[in-house]
Amino acid sequence: MTEIRFPLPDVGEGLTEAEIVQWRVAPGDAIALDQVFVEIETAKSLVELPSAFEGVVTELLVPEGSTVDVGTPILVVQTADQSAPAAVPPTGGPVAAHAVNGAAAPAAPAAAAATSGVASAPQPAATVASHAPAASEGGGAVLVGHGSSGPSRTRRRQRHPSPGGAHEHLADAAPAPAPVAVPERPAAASAPARAEPSLPVIAKPPIRKLAKDLGVELSRVSPTGPIGDITRDDVLREATQASVFRNIQTPELPTDREDRIPVKGVRKAIASAMVQSAFQAPHVSVFVDVDATRTMEYVKRLKASTDFTGVRVSPLLIMAKAMIWAVRRNPSVNAQWTDSEIIVKHYVNLGVAAATPRGLIVPNVKEAQAMTMVELATALEQLTLTAREGKTQPAEMANGTITVTNIGVFGMDTGTPILNPGEVAIVALGTIKQKPWVVDGEVRPRYVTTIGASFDHRVVDGDVASRFLADVASIIEEPALLLE
Repeated sequence: MTEIRFPLPDVGEGLTEAEIVQWRVAPGDAIALDQVFVEIETAKSLVELPSAFEGVVTELLVPEGSTVDVGTPILVVQTADQSAPAAVPPTGGPVAAHAVNGAAAPAAPAAAAATSGVASAPQPAATVASHAPAASEGGGAVLVGHGSSGPSRTRRRQRHPSPGGAHEHLADAAPAPAPVAVPERPAAASAPARAEPSLPVIAKPPIRKLAKDLGVELSRVSPTGPIGDITRDDVLREATQASVFRNIQTPELPTDREDRIPVKGVRKAIASAMVQSAFQAPHVSVFVDVDATRTMEYVKRLKASTDFTGVRVSPLLIMAKAMIWAVRRNPSVNAQWTDSEIIVKHYVNLGVAAATPRGLIVPNVKEAQAMTMVELATALEQLTLTAREGKTQPAEMANGTITVTNIGVFGMDTGTPILNPGEVAIVALGTIKQKPWVVDGEVRPRYVTTIGASFDHRVVDGDVASRFLADVASIIEEPALLLE
Protein backbone atom coordinates (compact mmCIF):
# COMPACT_ATOMS: atom_id res chain seq x y z
CA MET A 1 0.00 0.00 0.00
CA THR A 2 1.19 3.49 -0.83
CA GLU A 3 0.00 6.47 1.21
CA ILE A 4 -0.35 9.67 -0.80
CA ARG A 5 -0.83 13.12 0.70
CA PHE A 6 -2.56 15.28 -1.92
CA PRO A 7 -1.64 19.00 -1.71
CA LEU A 8 -3.88 21.84 -2.85
CA PRO A 9 -2.70 22.50 -6.42
CA ASP A 10 -2.25 25.75 -8.29
CA VAL A 11 -5.17 25.56 -10.70
CA GLY A 12 -3.42 27.77 -13.22
CA GLU A 13 -4.85 31.12 -12.14
CA GLY A 14 -1.75 32.51 -10.43
CA LEU A 15 -3.50 32.33 -7.06
CA THR A 16 -1.97 31.46 -3.72
CA GLU A 17 -4.94 30.16 -1.72
CA ALA A 18 -8.42 28.65 -2.00
CA GLU A 19 -11.34 27.74 0.24
CA ILE A 20 -12.52 24.16 0.69
CA VAL A 21 -16.20 24.47 -0.18
CA GLN A 22 -17.44 20.87 -0.24
CA TRP A 23 -15.86 17.45 0.09
CA ARG A 24 -17.29 14.89 -2.32
CA VAL A 25 -15.69 11.95 -0.47
CA ALA A 26 -15.35 10.80 3.12
CA PRO A 27 -12.78 8.64 4.97
CA GLY A 28 -13.22 5.03 3.93
CA ASP A 29 -14.60 5.85 0.48
CA ALA A 30 -13.04 4.28 -2.59
CA ILE A 31 -11.82 6.89 -5.04
CA ALA A 32 -11.27 6.38 -8.78
CA LEU A 33 -8.92 8.05 -11.20
CA ASP A 34 -10.31 11.42 -12.32
CA GLN A 35 -13.15 11.25 -9.80
CA VAL A 36 -14.02 14.71 -8.47
CA PHE A 37 -13.26 14.60 -4.75
CA VAL A 38 -13.53 18.24 -3.63
CA GLU A 39 -14.96 21.57 -4.72
CA ILE A 40 -12.82 24.64 -3.99
CA GLU A 41 -13.45 28.36 -4.37
CA THR A 42 -10.66 30.60 -5.55
CA ALA A 43 -10.82 34.36 -5.88
CA LYS A 44 -12.21 33.86 -9.38
CA SER A 45 -14.35 30.74 -9.59
CA LEU A 46 -15.60 27.47 -8.20
CA VAL A 47 -13.41 24.58 -9.33
CA GLU A 48 -13.75 20.81 -8.97
CA LEU A 49 -10.54 18.90 -8.39
CA PRO A 50 -10.20 15.39 -9.89
CA SER A 51 -8.25 12.62 -8.22
CA ALA A 52 -4.90 11.66 -9.68
CA PHE A 53 -4.98 8.23 -8.04
CA GLU A 54 -7.14 5.18 -7.37
CA GLY A 55 -7.41 3.97 -3.80
CA VAL A 56 -9.17 4.52 -0.50
CA VAL A 57 -9.55 7.85 1.27
CA THR A 58 -8.07 7.59 4.74
CA GLU A 59 -8.21 11.20 5.96
CA LEU A 60 -9.54 14.63 5.08
CA LEU A 61 -6.94 17.07 6.38
CA VAL A 62 -8.86 20.34 5.98
CA PRO A 63 -12.46 21.00 7.09
CA GLU A 64 -15.02 22.61 4.81
CA GLY A 65 -15.00 26.40 4.96
CA SER A 66 -11.28 26.64 5.64
CA THR A 67 -8.96 28.67 3.42
CA VAL A 68 -5.54 27.11 2.84
CA ASP A 69 -2.44 28.00 0.86
CA VAL A 70 -1.47 26.28 -2.37
CA GLY A 71 0.74 23.30 -1.50
CA THR A 72 -1.02 22.51 1.78
CA PRO A 73 -1.91 18.79 2.07
CA ILE A 74 -5.68 18.39 2.05
CA LEU A 75 -6.32 14.67 1.48
CA VAL A 76 -4.69 11.32 2.30
CA VAL A 77 -5.26 8.35 -0.05
CA GLN A 78 -3.99 4.79 0.22
CA THR A 79 -3.48 3.05 -3.09
CA ALA A 80 -2.58 -0.54 -3.88
CA ASP A 81 -1.10 0.50 -7.23
CA GLN A 82 2.63 -0.08 -6.78
CA SER A 83 3.33 1.95 -9.90
CA ALA A 84 1.71 5.05 -8.46
CA PRO A 85 4.17 7.77 -7.47
CA ALA A 86 4.74 8.31 -3.78
CA ALA A 87 4.02 12.02 -4.10
CA VAL A 88 1.82 14.16 -6.28
CA PRO A 89 3.25 16.62 -8.81
CA PRO A 90 4.99 19.68 -7.38
CA THR A 91 2.70 22.66 -6.84
CA GLY A 92 5.06 25.29 -8.19
CA GLY A 93 3.58 25.14 -11.69
CA PRO A 94 -0.01 25.39 -12.83
CA VAL A 95 -2.13 22.28 -12.50
CA ALA A 96 -5.29 21.89 -14.53
CA ALA A 97 -8.57 21.06 -12.88
CA HIS A 98 -12.14 20.29 -13.90
CA ALA A 99 -14.30 23.38 -13.85
CA VAL A 100 -17.61 23.15 -12.07
CA ASN A 101 -19.56 23.24 -15.31
CA GLY A 102 -17.29 20.78 -17.04
CA ALA A 103 -15.24 23.36 -18.93
CA ALA A 104 -11.52 23.32 -18.43
CA ALA A 105 -9.98 25.99 -16.25
CA PRO A 106 -6.79 27.65 -17.53
CA ALA A 107 -4.09 25.06 -17.38
CA ALA A 108 -0.64 24.04 -18.50
CA PRO A 109 -1.35 23.17 -22.17
CA ALA A 110 -0.39 25.91 -24.58
CA ALA A 111 -3.85 25.93 -26.17
CA ALA A 112 -5.50 26.70 -22.85
CA ALA A 113 -2.98 29.42 -22.16
CA ALA A 114 -3.59 30.95 -25.54
CA THR A 115 -7.32 30.97 -24.95
CA SER A 116 -7.10 32.66 -21.59
CA GLY A 117 -4.22 34.92 -22.48
CA VAL A 118 -2.25 33.79 -19.43
CA ALA A 119 1.21 32.42 -20.02
CA SER A 120 1.69 28.97 -18.56
CA ALA A 121 4.71 28.26 -16.42
CA PRO A 122 7.07 25.53 -17.69
CA GLN A 123 6.27 22.12 -16.28
CA PRO A 124 8.98 20.26 -14.38
CA ALA A 125 9.83 16.95 -15.98
CA ALA A 126 8.83 15.15 -12.81
CA THR A 127 5.22 16.33 -13.12
CA VAL A 128 4.54 14.37 -16.30
CA ALA A 129 3.90 10.67 -15.88
CA SER A 130 4.38 8.18 -18.68
CA HIS A 131 0.70 7.43 -18.91
CA ALA A 132 -0.47 11.05 -19.42
CA PRO A 133 -2.48 11.22 -22.67
CA ALA A 134 -2.98 14.25 -24.85
CA ALA A 135 -6.08 16.32 -24.30
CA SER A 136 -9.08 14.69 -25.87
CA GLU A 137 -11.11 16.42 -28.52
CA GLY A 138 -13.99 16.53 -26.13
CA GLY A 139 -12.12 19.08 -24.01
CA GLY A 140 -11.85 19.12 -20.25
CA ALA A 141 -8.42 19.13 -18.63
CA VAL A 142 -7.22 16.78 -15.94
CA LEU A 143 -4.40 16.96 -13.47
CA VAL A 144 -1.04 17.19 -15.19
CA GLY A 145 0.46 13.73 -15.55
CA HIS A 146 -2.85 11.93 -15.00
CA GLY A 147 -5.53 11.50 -17.62
CA SER A 148 -8.73 9.61 -18.04
CA SER A 149 -9.01 6.74 -20.44
CA GLY A 150 -11.73 8.36 -22.51
CA PRO A 151 -13.06 11.75 -23.51
CA SER A 152 -13.81 13.94 -20.56
CA ARG A 153 -17.43 14.69 -19.86
CA THR A 154 -18.93 18.13 -19.96
CA ARG A 155 -21.92 19.43 -18.09
CA ARG A 156 -22.00 22.93 -19.52
CA ARG A 157 -25.55 24.07 -19.87
CA GLN A 158 -26.53 24.37 -23.51
CA ARG A 159 -28.85 27.10 -24.67
CA HIS A 160 -32.40 25.84 -25.01
CA PRO A 161 -34.22 28.02 -27.48
CA SER A 162 -37.78 28.98 -26.90
CA PRO A 163 -40.14 31.41 -28.53
CA GLY A 164 -40.79 33.15 -25.23
CA GLY A 165 -40.42 36.89 -24.93
CA ALA A 166 -37.72 38.83 -23.11
CA HIS A 167 -37.65 41.64 -20.58
CA GLU A 168 -36.80 45.08 -21.79
CA HIS A 169 -33.41 44.76 -20.12
CA LEU A 170 -31.04 41.80 -20.01
CA ALA A 171 -30.52 41.34 -16.29
CA ASP A 172 -26.83 41.10 -15.43
CA ALA A 173 -27.51 37.94 -13.45
CA ALA A 174 -29.60 40.16 -11.13
CA PRO A 175 -33.25 39.84 -10.00
CA ALA A 176 -35.55 40.28 -12.98
CA PRO A 177 -38.01 43.17 -13.01
CA ALA A 178 -41.64 42.60 -12.20
CA PRO A 179 -43.70 41.16 -15.05
CA VAL A 180 -45.33 43.63 -17.38
CA ALA A 181 -49.10 43.71 -17.08
CA VAL A 182 -50.77 41.61 -19.76
CA PRO A 183 -53.67 43.21 -21.63
CA GLU A 184 -57.07 41.75 -20.92
CA ARG A 185 -58.07 38.83 -23.12
CA PRO A 186 -61.34 36.97 -23.50
CA ALA A 187 -62.13 34.80 -20.52
CA ALA A 188 -61.52 31.62 -22.50
CA ALA A 189 -57.96 32.66 -23.31
CA SER A 190 -57.02 34.41 -20.08
CA ALA A 191 -54.33 32.93 -17.87
CA PRO A 192 -54.72 32.43 -14.13
CA ALA A 193 -52.72 34.68 -11.82
CA ARG A 194 -50.79 31.61 -10.70
CA ALA A 195 -51.06 28.13 -12.04
CA GLU A 196 -52.50 25.70 -9.51
CA PRO A 197 -51.13 22.15 -9.27
CA SER A 198 -54.54 20.77 -10.22
CA LEU A 199 -54.69 22.76 -13.46
CA PRO A 200 -52.78 21.83 -16.60
CA VAL A 201 -49.53 23.71 -17.14
CA ILE A 202 -49.07 25.07 -20.66
CA ALA A 203 -45.40 25.17 -21.59
CA LYS A 204 -43.45 24.13 -24.65
CA PRO A 205 -40.79 21.40 -24.36
CA PRO A 206 -37.81 23.83 -24.37
CA ILE A 207 -39.43 25.79 -21.55
CA ARG A 208 -40.01 22.60 -19.55
CA LYS A 209 -36.37 21.64 -20.09
CA LEU A 210 -35.18 25.06 -18.91
CA ALA A 211 -37.38 24.82 -15.82
CA LYS A 212 -35.99 21.38 -15.01
CA ASP A 213 -32.41 22.60 -15.43
CA LEU A 214 -33.01 25.59 -13.14
CA GLY A 215 -34.93 23.58 -10.56
CA VAL A 216 -38.15 25.51 -11.12
CA GLU A 217 -41.52 23.84 -10.45
CA LEU A 218 -43.76 24.89 -13.33
CA SER A 219 -46.91 24.74 -11.22
CA ARG A 220 -45.53 27.66 -9.19
CA VAL A 221 -44.85 29.88 -12.20
CA SER A 222 -47.21 32.72 -13.12
CA PRO A 223 -47.74 32.48 -16.90
CA THR A 224 -47.70 35.62 -19.04
CA GLY A 225 -47.93 34.04 -22.48
CA PRO A 226 -50.68 35.04 -24.90
CA ILE A 227 -52.64 31.82 -24.35
CA GLY A 228 -51.85 31.47 -20.67
CA ASP A 229 -48.66 29.60 -21.42
CA ILE A 230 -45.42 29.85 -19.47
CA THR A 231 -42.66 31.73 -21.28
CA ARG A 232 -38.89 31.64 -20.93
CA ASP A 233 -38.95 34.92 -19.00
CA ASP A 234 -41.53 33.49 -16.58
CA VAL A 235 -39.19 30.62 -15.75
CA LEU A 236 -36.14 32.88 -15.39
CA ARG A 237 -38.09 35.26 -13.15
CA GLU A 238 -39.24 32.42 -10.89
CA ALA A 239 -35.70 31.06 -10.70
CA THR A 240 -34.32 34.46 -9.74
CA GLN A 241 -37.00 35.06 -7.11
CA ALA A 242 -36.46 31.60 -5.67
CA SER A 243 -32.73 32.21 -5.34
CA VAL A 244 -33.41 35.50 -3.57
CA PHE A 245 -35.85 33.91 -1.12
CA ARG A 246 -33.41 31.09 -0.42
CA ASN A 247 -30.89 33.68 0.72
CA ILE A 248 -33.38 35.35 3.07
CA GLN A 249 -33.37 33.81 6.51
CA THR A 250 -36.57 33.36 8.49
CA PRO A 251 -37.22 36.68 10.25
CA GLU A 252 -36.48 36.47 13.93
CA LEU A 253 -34.93 38.65 16.55
CA PRO A 254 -31.14 38.56 16.15
CA THR A 255 -29.14 37.24 19.08
CA ASP A 256 -26.11 39.30 18.10
CA ARG A 257 -25.90 43.03 17.48
CA GLU A 258 -23.43 42.60 14.61
CA ASP A 259 -22.71 40.24 11.75
CA ARG A 260 -19.08 39.54 10.89
CA ILE A 261 -18.53 38.27 7.35
CA PRO A 262 -15.05 36.96 6.50
CA VAL A 263 -13.46 38.77 3.57
CA LYS A 264 -12.34 35.98 1.26
CA GLY A 265 -12.87 34.43 -2.15
CA VAL A 266 -14.68 36.56 -4.71
CA ARG A 267 -15.42 39.38 -2.23
CA LYS A 268 -11.72 39.71 -1.41
CA ALA A 269 -10.84 39.76 -5.10
CA ILE A 270 -13.53 42.38 -5.82
CA ALA A 271 -12.24 44.63 -3.05
CA SER A 272 -8.65 44.35 -4.26
CA ALA A 273 -9.59 45.06 -7.88
CA MET A 274 -11.79 48.05 -7.04
CA VAL A 275 -9.18 49.64 -4.79
CA GLN A 276 -6.51 49.08 -7.42
CA SER A 277 -8.68 50.58 -10.15
CA ALA A 278 -10.01 53.53 -8.15
CA PHE A 279 -6.64 54.67 -6.82
CA GLN A 280 -4.37 53.84 -9.75
CA ALA A 281 -6.46 55.01 -12.70
CA PRO A 282 -7.60 58.68 -12.64
CA HIS A 283 -11.30 58.40 -13.46
CA VAL A 284 -13.28 60.94 -15.45
CA SER A 285 -17.02 60.45 -16.07
CA VAL A 286 -19.46 61.86 -18.63
CA PHE A 287 -23.23 61.45 -19.03
CA VAL A 288 -25.87 61.95 -21.71
CA ASP A 289 -29.67 61.64 -21.82
CA VAL A 290 -30.90 59.71 -24.85
CA ASP A 291 -34.23 59.23 -26.59
CA ALA A 292 -34.27 55.41 -26.83
CA THR A 293 -37.72 55.11 -28.42
CA ARG A 294 -36.40 53.76 -31.70
CA THR A 295 -34.20 51.27 -29.86
CA MET A 296 -37.29 49.95 -28.07
CA GLU A 297 -39.11 49.69 -31.41
CA TYR A 298 -36.10 47.90 -32.92
CA VAL A 299 -35.97 45.44 -30.02
CA LYS A 300 -39.66 44.72 -30.56
CA ARG A 301 -39.09 44.01 -34.26
CA LEU A 302 -36.14 41.72 -33.52
CA LYS A 303 -38.24 39.73 -31.06
CA ALA A 304 -40.83 39.17 -33.77
CA SER A 305 -38.23 38.15 -36.35
CA THR A 306 -37.92 34.46 -37.17
CA ASP A 307 -34.13 34.90 -37.16
CA PHE A 308 -34.29 35.54 -33.41
CA THR A 309 -36.70 32.75 -32.50
CA GLY A 310 -35.59 31.33 -29.17
CA VAL A 311 -32.97 34.05 -28.67
CA ARG A 312 -33.24 36.58 -25.86
CA VAL A 313 -33.34 40.15 -27.17
CA SER A 314 -33.06 43.25 -24.98
CA PRO A 315 -31.82 46.85 -25.17
CA LEU A 316 -28.48 45.62 -23.81
CA LEU A 317 -27.96 43.87 -27.15
CA ILE A 318 -28.30 47.21 -28.97
CA MET A 319 -26.03 48.86 -26.41
CA ALA A 320 -23.39 46.19 -27.03
CA LYS A 321 -23.57 46.76 -30.78
CA ALA A 322 -23.46 50.53 -30.22
CA MET A 323 -20.28 50.24 -28.15
CA ILE A 324 -18.59 48.04 -30.78
CA TRP A 325 -19.56 50.55 -33.48
CA ALA A 326 -18.29 53.48 -31.40
CA VAL A 327 -15.01 51.67 -30.62
CA ARG A 328 -14.25 51.45 -34.34
CA ARG A 329 -14.63 55.24 -34.55
CA ASN A 330 -12.70 55.90 -31.32
CA PRO A 331 -10.19 53.05 -30.95
CA SER A 332 -8.24 54.61 -28.07
CA VAL A 333 -11.08 53.79 -25.62
CA ASN A 334 -10.43 50.09 -26.28
CA ALA A 335 -6.96 50.09 -24.83
CA GLN A 336 -4.75 49.20 -21.87
CA TRP A 337 -2.34 51.39 -19.92
CA THR A 338 1.08 50.17 -18.81
CA ASP A 339 3.88 52.19 -17.29
CA SER A 340 5.78 52.14 -20.57
CA GLU A 341 3.14 52.08 -23.30
CA ILE A 342 -0.54 52.27 -24.28
CA ILE A 343 -1.79 49.12 -25.96
CA VAL A 344 -4.66 49.85 -28.36
CA LYS A 345 -6.56 46.65 -29.15
CA HIS A 346 -8.21 46.12 -32.51
CA TYR A 347 -10.58 43.49 -31.21
CA VAL A 348 -13.39 43.78 -28.67
CA ASN A 349 -13.73 41.39 -25.76
CA LEU A 350 -16.89 42.97 -24.39
CA GLY A 351 -17.21 42.64 -20.62
CA VAL A 352 -20.63 42.61 -18.96
CA ALA A 353 -20.67 43.42 -15.24
CA ALA A 354 -22.82 40.79 -13.56
CA ALA A 355 -24.20 40.74 -10.01
CA THR A 356 -24.20 37.10 -8.94
CA PRO A 357 -24.85 35.29 -5.64
CA ARG A 358 -21.06 35.11 -5.27
CA GLY A 359 -20.52 38.83 -5.90
CA LEU A 360 -19.69 41.09 -8.82
CA ILE A 361 -17.92 39.49 -11.76
CA VAL A 362 -17.14 40.71 -15.27
CA PRO A 363 -17.16 37.89 -17.84
CA ASN A 364 -16.65 38.97 -21.42
CA VAL A 365 -17.76 38.01 -24.90
CA LYS A 366 -14.62 37.17 -26.86
CA GLU A 367 -14.20 38.73 -30.33
CA ALA A 368 -17.55 40.47 -30.09
CA GLN A 369 -16.68 42.74 -33.01
CA ALA A 370 -16.85 39.77 -35.39
CA MET A 371 -20.32 38.59 -34.30
CA THR A 372 -23.63 39.06 -36.04
CA MET A 373 -26.55 40.42 -34.08
CA VAL A 374 -27.93 36.91 -33.52
CA GLU A 375 -24.53 35.56 -32.46
CA LEU A 376 -24.01 38.42 -30.03
CA ALA A 377 -27.49 37.98 -28.55
CA THR A 378 -26.82 34.28 -28.03
CA ALA A 379 -23.43 34.95 -26.44
CA LEU A 380 -24.89 37.53 -24.04
CA GLU A 381 -27.66 35.13 -23.03
CA GLN A 382 -25.19 32.30 -22.35
CA LEU A 383 -22.94 34.65 -20.40
CA THR A 384 -25.85 35.75 -18.23
CA LEU A 385 -27.13 32.23 -17.54
CA THR A 386 -23.66 30.99 -16.66
CA ALA A 387 -23.08 33.93 -14.31
CA ARG A 388 -26.47 33.48 -12.64
CA GLU A 389 -25.62 29.83 -11.94
CA GLY A 390 -22.26 30.81 -10.44
CA LYS A 391 -20.33 28.80 -13.01
CA THR A 392 -18.35 31.50 -14.79
CA GLN A 393 -14.76 30.34 -15.20
CA PRO A 394 -11.53 32.40 -15.02
CA ALA A 395 -10.91 32.18 -18.78
CA GLU A 396 -14.32 33.78 -19.36
CA MET A 397 -13.29 36.79 -17.27
CA ALA A 398 -9.76 37.21 -18.64
CA ASN A 399 -8.58 39.66 -21.30
CA GLY A 400 -11.58 41.99 -21.42
CA THR A 401 -11.04 45.20 -23.39
CA ILE A 402 -14.10 47.36 -22.52
CA THR A 403 -17.09 46.84 -20.23
CA VAL A 404 -20.80 47.66 -20.07
CA THR A 405 -22.82 47.59 -16.85
CA ASN A 406 -26.60 47.48 -17.05
CA ILE A 407 -27.69 49.29 -13.88
CA GLY A 408 -31.09 49.91 -15.45
CA VAL A 409 -32.23 46.48 -14.28
CA PHE A 410 -32.05 47.82 -10.73
CA GLY A 411 -34.18 50.85 -11.62
CA MET A 412 -31.21 53.23 -11.58
CA ASP A 413 -31.07 56.17 -13.96
CA THR A 414 -27.27 56.39 -14.09
CA GLY A 415 -24.09 56.09 -12.04
CA THR A 416 -20.33 56.57 -12.08
CA PRO A 417 -18.94 53.09 -12.73
CA ILE A 418 -15.41 52.12 -11.70
CA LEU A 419 -13.16 50.79 -14.44
CA ASN A 420 -12.53 47.09 -14.72
CA PRO A 421 -8.78 46.72 -13.99
CA GLY A 422 -6.74 46.61 -17.20
CA GLU A 423 -9.33 48.58 -19.20
CA VAL A 424 -9.70 52.31 -19.86
CA ALA A 425 -13.47 52.64 -20.47
CA ILE A 426 -16.73 51.40 -18.96
CA VAL A 427 -20.28 52.37 -19.97
CA ALA A 428 -23.36 52.29 -17.73
CA LEU A 429 -26.83 51.83 -19.25
CA GLY A 430 -29.57 53.32 -17.08
CA THR A 431 -33.21 52.32 -16.91
CA ILE A 432 -35.33 53.00 -20.00
CA LYS A 433 -38.70 54.49 -19.15
CA GLN A 434 -41.24 56.89 -20.59
CA LYS A 435 -40.65 60.57 -19.88
CA PRO A 436 -41.79 63.85 -21.40
CA TRP A 437 -39.42 64.74 -24.26
CA VAL A 438 -39.43 67.62 -26.70
CA VAL A 439 -39.83 66.43 -30.31
CA ASP A 440 -40.14 69.01 -33.09
CA GLY A 441 -41.13 71.66 -30.59
CA GLU A 442 -43.78 69.53 -28.92
CA VAL A 443 -43.63 67.66 -25.62
CA ARG A 444 -44.31 63.97 -26.21
CA PRO A 445 -43.95 60.78 -24.15
CA ARG A 446 -40.76 59.02 -25.25
CA TYR A 447 -38.64 56.18 -23.93
CA VAL A 448 -35.64 57.91 -22.37
CA THR A 449 -32.46 56.62 -20.75
CA THR A 450 -29.27 58.10 -19.35
CA ILE A 451 -25.93 56.66 -20.41
CA GLY A 452 -22.90 57.24 -18.22
CA ALA A 453 -19.28 56.32 -18.84
CA SER A 454 -15.99 56.45 -16.96
CA PHE A 455 -12.56 56.61 -18.56
CA ASP A 456 -8.92 56.38 -17.55
CA HIS A 457 -7.75 59.96 -18.05
CA ARG A 458 -4.17 58.79 -18.60
CA VAL A 459 -5.30 57.34 -21.92
CA VAL A 460 -8.60 58.97 -22.85
CA ASP A 461 -8.86 62.74 -23.09
CA GLY A 462 -12.12 64.58 -22.58
CA ASP A 463 -12.78 65.14 -26.28
CA VAL A 464 -12.33 61.46 -27.11
CA ALA A 465 -14.50 60.42 -24.18
CA SER A 466 -17.24 62.79 -25.29
CA ARG A 467 -17.12 61.69 -28.94
CA PHE A 468 -17.23 58.03 -27.95
CA LEU A 469 -20.26 58.45 -25.70
CA ALA A 470 -21.97 60.63 -28.31
CA ASP A 471 -21.45 57.85 -30.88
CA VAL A 472 -22.97 55.30 -28.50
CA ALA A 473 -25.92 57.62 -27.90
CA SER A 474 -26.44 58.12 -31.64
CA ILE A 475 -26.97 54.36 -32.11
CA ILE A 476 -29.41 54.18 -29.20
CA GLU A 477 -31.32 57.08 -30.77
CA GLU A 478 -31.20 55.58 -34.27
CA PRO A 479 -30.20 51.87 -34.52
CA ALA A 480 -30.44 52.07 -38.32
CA LEU A 481 -26.98 53.66 -38.26
CA LEU A 482 -25.63 50.18 -37.60
CA LEU A 483 -26.39 49.35 -41.23
CA GLU A 484 -23.85 51.88 -42.46
